Amino acid sequence: MDKIITISREYGAGGHSIGQQVAKELGIPFYDRDILKATVQTSGFDPDMVEHDQEDVSSTNFFFKSICSFADASFSDTQDAIHDVQKAVILHFAKEGPCVILGRCADEILREAGMESLNVFIHADAVHRAVRASELTGCTDATELQKIIAKKDNSRHTYYNHYTGKKWGDSHNYHLVLDSGKLGYSLCAKLIIEAAKGE
Repeated sequence: MDKIITISREYGAGGHSIGQQVAKELGIPFYDRDILKATVQTSGFDPDMVEHDQEDVSSTNFFFKSICSFADASFSDTQDAIHDVQKAVILHFAKEGPCVILGRCADEILREAGMESLNVFIHADAVHRAVRASELTGCTDATELQKIIAKKDNSRHTYYNHYTGKKWGDSHNYHLVLDSGKLGYSLCAKLIIEAAKGE
């Protein structure tokens, strides 16, 4: 198996867990937090700043930047700089060999670099996502969970659209789109592995 696998996902759909399972069964690296660490080490930026920028550029931020002063422009430049370093980190990991990369526009970054990859998008129904979001955050209030999910998804959509010019979650941008709520994590992982192997 010589493919690089990218996984984009709705918040709470289990993309991280599925990606880890795929990487483990294939015996290849799984890159998520490692991208953050390498970005910090390479750029010298404050870890909290890089952490906040991880697929978390809200539409509100873009609104303020559109009417901003020079100081706000510097903030925008910093976000772009973080993305550029992150892009270089992703390409570095991809060039090392087969791996699974979670989010961060990796699908489009590799496509632009002329590198082949299997691009996957994972989604799930509201109930499954709320349960998973509760596990991740410790929040048990249904209304608050929906707000958390909506905010995360909006951030990922805005980030992806801004840096790729494409629509996040559009099936045309992926080779495989899976409903983890219906299929379960294990079957999703199995289907991704079979697709990667060309079976």
